[in-house]
Amino acid sequence: MSHIQKIHQAVSKRVGKVIVGKERVTDLAVIALLCGGHMLIDDVPGTGKTVLAKTFASALSLDFKRVQCVPDMLPSDLVGVNFFDMKASEFRFIKGPVFTNILLADEINRAMPKTQSGLLECMEEHQVTVEGVTYPLSEPFMVIATQNPVETKGTFDLPEAQLDRFLIKTTMGYPSHEENVEILSRKLKPLDPKEQTDAVLDAAVIKKAQRELSEIYVHPDLLSYAASICEETRYGKNVVLGASPRAMISLIRVAQGYAGLDGRDHVLPDDIKKAAVPTLSHRIVFQNMFFKNGDPGADLILQILEQTPVPSEQIDFCRR
Repeated sequence: MSHIQKIHQAVSKRVGKVIVGKERVTDLAVIALLCGGHMLIDDVPGTGKTVLAKTFASALSLDFKRVQCVPDMLPSDLVGVNFFDMKASEFRFIKGPVFTNILLADEINRAMPKTQSGLLECMEEHQVTVEGVTYPLSEPFMVIATQNPVETKGTFDLPEAQLDRFLIKTTMGYPSHEENVEILSRKLKPLDPKEQTDAVLDAAVIKKAQRELSEIYVHPDLLSYAASICEETRYGKNVVLGASPRAMISLIRVAQGYAGLDGRDHVLPDDIKKAAVPTLSHRIVFQNMFFKNGDPGADLILQILEQTPVPSEQIDFCRR
């Protein structure tokens, strides 16, 4: 069994004990971490977003910090600030919450754009620059951000540059009736404190899994297939901004992640199809977005997947 599968199975088992029926979101979280990317969860309150992030971090024995984003939050509240130490007569840097492994930015759209921009360097470069001095972040580093798509009072839309930093955007979704019954049943049972605190993996295993994922083979025809999908997003109806080259790279990385979860050392067309919506939909900007219902980006991606020719199944995708 590969290190990727070990992490996937361990995290899925641990998260499954706490949250019911969120295997798809758990898979995406594992892929985002192993790709060195970040995840945005766009859903209503009470669906388990915060619990997922906390359980995910504890299962991997990673440091976890949570910030509740509010309009009066400053960038220094995230990255840190230089503090003048009167006793030592010198400035001392006090690290902010971004100096962790898993950072949960709760309701990120409640922070002002100036504060949101404080995460740009952190998410892309895995470092923080304060007054000309650069401080590296801990590795691995991942931002799990949440936002409420319904309530708009006191919120600020994430700019396109910020959205493009998120490898994946997804939703938790409401549970089914059977899952609701299971949730209620679990709440009536006493929790085992040991199950909540015992970690199952560590950072060393994650680094090995990240190397394994980067070595998963992608056939040239699949590279062309992924490029075609991204190119088509730029010519969709009423599209102002399509998928960027960063989005195209992200699509391949997430497809490698899906292949790794299945225990394969090569990517298949279905991996790219599964990765397309969570990787690309949030990066597409339409005209009059305010008046559009649902997820127009996802609708466009699904339409493109139906129209784009898939590489022949006769191709040996694992050939080197």
